[in-house]
Amino acid sequence: MSISIETVIALLEREVAGFAVPVVDLIAVQTGDPYRVLVATILSARTKDGVTAKAAERLFKKAPNLDSLACLSEQQLEKLIFPVGFYKNKARYLSRLPEDLAAMFGGRIPDTVEDLTELPGVGRKTANLVVAVAFGKPAICVDTHVHRIMNIWGYVETKNPFETEMALRQRLPKKYWIRINSILVAFGQEICRPVRPHCDRCVIGEQCPKFGVTARKKGKGQKAKGKYQIAKVKGED
Repeated sequence: MSISIETVIALLEREVAGFAVPVVDLIAVQTGDPYRVLVATILSARTKDGVTAKAAERLFKKAPNLDSLACLSEQQLEKLIFPVGFYKNKARYLSRLPEDLAAMFGGRIPDTVEDLTELPGVGRKTANLVVAVAFGKPAICVDTHVHRIMNIWGYVETKNPFETEMALRQRLPKKYWIRINSILVAFGQEICRPVRPHCDRCVIGEQCPKFGVTARKKGKGQKAKGKYQIAKVKGED
């Protein structure tokens, strides 16, 4: 079964319209500030959105801009952002950020993936997300949801997020690049979960080939029991 990317994206955009907006997208809409988007994206790695949102709120009260961020010690940053994942590493990255931006980019937030990945704690996923949501430039942010779901659909056959990004750059129409991450993150958190996905109420259930997905079975006269289980996509962390 081949999936029509135009059809499924149109269906999913309508479906996720009422879902929670990913925190980085929300900050971008509310502030339009590349500094806040970059910092929130760094905080969000390996961290649930609710935790990221609260940590970002605490941090931005003390450090609403780069100048005020430079006044905070690494230890202060640790206390402000705890309990985000790898908070000690992230506090170190944020502590270095003002100085590195001043030295490399004249104190401005760069707007290219290549430049952003020169900064501490910024990988391709973070860089692509900042370019897309802070600057509105075509970029494909591939997190675990995008990587996993695109492989479930059979739209790509890749081993890791980097391969998925490169494959999508070749195949995915550019008009979808900026918004594909927010759509699939919302969809992956609410419906197409890594464990117990809601295939029973998925709006693209008929179009989805479900590669690597084993749906739970119903017994006679019984409600569905057990779990949906998605086989781990090869190479996924």
